Amino acid sequence: MKIVSVVAGPPNFVKLAPVARALAARDVEHCVIHTGRHDAVAPPGFFDELAMLPPQANLEVGSGPHGVQTGLIMQRLEPVLAELRPDTVLVYGDVNATVAAALVAAKLGIGVGHVEAGLRSADWMMPEEINRAVTDRVANLLFAPSRDAVANLQNEGVAPDRIQFVGNVMIDTLCRTLPRAQELDPAGRRGLAPGGYAVVTLRRPGNVDDPTTLRELVATLADLARTIPVVFPIHPWTRPRVEELGSATGEGLLLSEPIGYVEMLGLVASAALVVTDSGGLQEETTYLGVPCLTVRPNTERPVTCVHGTNRLVPATRNTILAAARRALSRRALARPILERWDGHAAERIVEVLCDGAAFPTDASPFPSRAPAEPARRRGGAIPQPVLGD
Repeated sequence: MKIVSVVAGPPNFVKLAPVARALAARDVEHCVIHTGRHDAVAPPGFFDELAMLPPQANLEVGSGPHGVQTGLIMQRLEPVLAELRPDTVLVYGDVNATVAAALVAAKLGIGVGHVEAGLRSADWMMPEEINRAVTDRVANLLFAPSRDAVANLQNEGVAPDRIQFVGNVMIDTLCRTLPRAQELDPAGRRGLAPGGYAVVTLRRPGNVDDPTTLRELVATLADLARTIPVVFPIHPWTRPRVEELGSATGEGLLLSEPIGYVEMLGLVASAALVVTDSGGLQEETTYLGVPCLTVRPNTERPVTCVHGTNRLVPATRNTILAAARRALSRRALARPILERWDGHAAERIVEVLCDGAAFPTDASPFPSRAPAEPARRRGGAIPQPVLGD
């Protein structure tokens, strides 16, 4: 058997890493192809942190508009897949590389497996929503991370035998990495007490491309920093836009360069609060039991709101600060336990690929196993999944 994974950027590699290890454990021939976006270069040491080898090929498509980027990926990937002739091409998440690789493989008659299938925000203004939906139409193996993702696919008329409820591969990586992240103690090295600070990430165009919106957000975070230290590793896309606002705008924030996956996980695990617009952090904070405010009008991961610690908030000062105060004053007695978010999703994916196993929604294929213990437990009620108040 020969498997090809097509990925783009660090978040995709976090999802790929456990799948790569599970395939290696079965001696499956596995080739990883990076699309080579200039704005998605992995930081030094990133692959060592994930205990995986770097990609075997790089398409070097660079950056550009969505159509140009998608077209270049397809143009450069097709001859590579035609030569390799894998049994299955695995694609991850919802980036342009995901839909581009799925289309190329499908047109070549190669099987397509979509890891994180079925996630929907119902917001067709998001390019990622288009990527998700198109990929799921052409993929023949849909690896769903949660029951709501399965329901989305079923509601779209997808045949049941294409849907595999395997769980969340990002949680696989989190479970494996969390002990090392806690040993690293990134909070303590910054002079921060566990549970005594907030972590912020912002990178989505809707939040950072408009100067008025970004100014409001940064000023809001500066207000929050008067209550609790706020650590803000700035994404390369966000940094020049923050700098254009002037040095006084983010006064009081603990600004830093982007940090590696393990260090960031350690910071998040010990935080009192996370403010973000990232999809992955919505899932990680839910698993860890850390209150999370997602500065977006919608999410493709509603399970993190319904069963987790995530809350959607608009990009307005009063709403964010009020939601932050509530999150900091109320704690869950124990972190949420989501079905099949147990560190074994990649094993299930490989069982499907190698053994023809099936993981429907009505049976648990693995016995319940105790995942890694979070940094601490919390008390109080989880905020309800309501957009603002």
